[in-house]
Amino acid sequence: MPDVVGPSLRVLFCGINPSLYSAATGHHFARPGNRFWPALYRSGFTPRQLRPDEQDLLPQLGLGITNVVARATARADELTRDELVAGGALLRAKMERLRPRWLAVLGVTAYRVAFAAPAAQIGPQTERIGPTRIWVLPNPSGLNAHYQLDALTVQFAQLRAAATAPQPGEQAGTPPDADPDPGEVPAGR
Repeated sequence: MPDVVGPSLRVLFCGINPSLYSAATGHHFARPGNRFWPALYRSGFTPRQLRPDEQDLLPQLGLGITNVVARATARADELTRDELVAGGALLRAKMERLRPRWLAVLGVTAYRVAFAAPAAQIGPQTERIGPTRIWVLPNPSGLNAHYQLDALTVQFAQLRAAATAPQPGEQAGTPPDADPDPGEVPAGR
């Protein structure tokens, strides 16, 4: 399943792997009941709730999607440890190439294995991949009963606040790598 990426991404969301449903449709987080798209909207990342078939609009918003492992499965727990570790290595190389401001891995258990970080918790991580900071979010799958939509939205909103905060040397409201127009007033949300 192809990544949804573009230049100067603020956040690259990284699923564990595609569901069989997503693989069949060609759209990330496409399975009915997956809470990715509602949480993305409710947390303020998108101006309206997008459908999975509108995923190609994300790069215009400074957002993208990829996966740790490319192989589609019915459940993420069908992946082997070796697949997750290999996927983590591929993901590191991808981050060196794409250089988003944040990599948001959607699933703490997969992150722990793929990045050899057994004590990792939900939230920002101390590790970086080049300039890319890492944030671990709960898995938005409907199978994850630990986080309902409201709690998931809070986690997404915390990442959004960090991802939209100006970085040192960057003007507020200016995307990374953009040439700010000193006469332009940045748009707020």
